Amino acid sequence: MTASRFQMNWIIAQGDAGKLIKEFLKHEEISRTALTDIKFKGGSIQVNGGEVNVRYKLEAGDRLTVVFPVENPSEGVGGEDIPLKILFEDEYLLVVNKPAGMNTIPSREHPEGSLANALVGYYQRIGLQAAPHIVTRLDRDTSGIVLIAKHRHVHHLFSMMQQGGQVNRTYEAFAGGVISQDFGTVREPIGRKQESIIEREVRSDGQYACTHYRVIARHRQFTYTELQLETGRTHQIRVHMSFKGHPLLGDDLYGGDVSLIDRQALHCKNVKFTHPFSLKEMTFTAPLPSDMSKILEADPLL
Repeated sequence: MTASRFQMNWIIAQGDAGKLIKEFLKHEEISRTALTDIKFKGGSIQVNGGEVNVRYKLEAGDRLTVVFPVENPSEGVGGEDIPLKILFEDEYLLVVNKPAGMNTIPSREHPEGSLANALVGYYQRIGLQAAPHIVTRLDRDTSGIVLIAKHRHVHHLFSMMQQGGQVNRTYEAFAGGVISQDFGTVREPIGRKQESIIEREVRSDGQYACTHYRVIARHRQFTYTELQLETGRTHQIRVHMSFKGHPLLGDDLYGGDVSLIDRQALHCKNVKFTHPFSLKEMTFTAPLPSDMSKILEADPLL
C-alpha cells in the first residue's frame, strides 16, 4: 500500500491475440482520458518489460503492464492529522465511517477538517502518493459509510458501477411525525431552489429522483425509517421526506423539529458493491451513532 505508482497487469490470452493494446484497454474500461494521462503525464505501457505504444499488436502470452502517472492532491486540500474510522482498506479502496459534523470535501465555510483533508494526511503517513477520490459523498451533518477509491482509474470504475446501480447504499433516518404506510416510494424530480444556493426542492423541471422507504418502528415523535436510493441527488432523502410532510428530525433547512437533535437524523448504515478487481461481493455496516441511539431510547414506541 506504500507504492506511489498504481499499475495493472495482464497475461494475454489466446482470445485476445491480434488485438491492438488500444482495443484491449478499452475493453478493460481504461478511459481515453486515462490513456492521455499515461502518455503525457509520466505513465507507461509495457509489454514483456519493454515500453510500447497503444498501436502494439498483442500476442498470446504477452505480459502487459499499464503504469499510471503519480497523482497529487489538489493544492487546496492540505493533509491533516484527523483520526479515520477505517472499516476496510486494500490497495484499491477505503471504506470509512464518517462522523456527523465533518464535510466530505472542503467548502468555503469549512476549508479545513474535511474527510478529504484527513485522507490526504493519512496517505502522507503511509507513503501513498495519491489524491482522495470520494465515490459516495455524504452531507456534512449526515453520518455513516463513505466509499473512497485510492486511484483515479478505480474511481472511474466505481462511477460506471454507480451509473449501473451497482453501488447500493442503505440509510436510516428519523422522520418527523408518524408515517402510516409500512413501505413506500417517492418519485419526484429535485432541483435547486431559485432563491438559494444550498437548498433543493421538488420541482417539475428538476432531475428525476427516486427514494424507497420502509418503516422500522413508529415512535411518539418520529418514525424510524430505512431508505434506499435509486438516484443520488443532492439532499435527496431530506427533500423527499420533507415533501411527504415528514422532514427529518434536526433538519432545520427543510422544516425538521430541532428539539431532539441538532443535525439531520440521517445515517448511511450500509454499503454493498462488487469489488472491481477481486469481483467479491462486499458489504459494510456502521451502527447508529450515539446521538441517534439516545433518541431511540428516550422516545417511547407507539
